[in-house]
Amino acid sequence: MKKKKIIAGVDESGRGSWIGPVFSAAVVLNSNIDTSFIKDSKKISFKNRIKISNYIKANSLFAIAKASVKEIEKKNILQATLLSMKRAINKLDKKPNLILVDGNQVPNIKKIKIRPVVRGDESIPSISAASIIAKVARDKHIKKLSKKFKKYSWNTNFGYGTKKHLEALKKFGVTPHHRKTYKPIHNILIKN
Repeated sequence: MKKKKIIAGVDESGRGSWIGPVFSAAVVLNSNIDTSFIKDSKKISFKNRIKISNYIKANSLFAIAKASVKEIEKKNILQATLLSMKRAINKLDKKPNLILVDGNQVPNIKKIKIRPVVRGDESIPSISAASIIAKVARDKHIKKLSKKFKKYSWNTNFGYGTKKHLEALKKFGVTPHHRKTYKPIHNILIKN
C-alpha cells in the first residue's frame, strides 16, 4: 500500500505589527475536514476566526511557534518570520513530505520539500488554516498584553500602525514590546 503524502501549509501573523512576537503555524488538514469556510484569515471576522481556528485544531495536525521581539530586532523581520515558521514545522508530530509556505520565501529545512506559494493563503486550504491559527494565537497574545498597556489601544489595533497607536507612542513613549528597529519607533527613540 502506498504511503499517504503528508502536506503541511505554513503561514505567519504579525509581520507588519509594531509590537510583539511574530507567530507562525504549520497545519496538516485531515482528509475529512470541511474546507468550505477556511479562507485567508484577513477576510474573516475576529469572532469567526476563533470558531474556525478551534474547528481546524480539532480536525488537524498543527503546531504554533513564534519569534520574539529581540529576535526580530537582531535578525530582521523576514529572518525572524522564517525562524518562527521553521519552529512550527519542527514542532509537528508527523514529518510532512511537502510543505507549502505562504509568500515567496521559505525557511531552510533539510530533507523536506518546501515550496513558496505567493498568495497561498487565498488559494490553498492548509495555508489558509495556518493563517487562521497563527492569527488567532497572536491576537490572543496581544489582547493579553493590551490589558497592561491600555493607552496604546492594542486590543483593537493589535499593535499595527494606526493613528491612535502612533499618537499614544508619541505621548506615552516606547514599551518593551515595541520593535525598536521599526521606522516609527526608531524615529521616536532618536528624537528622545
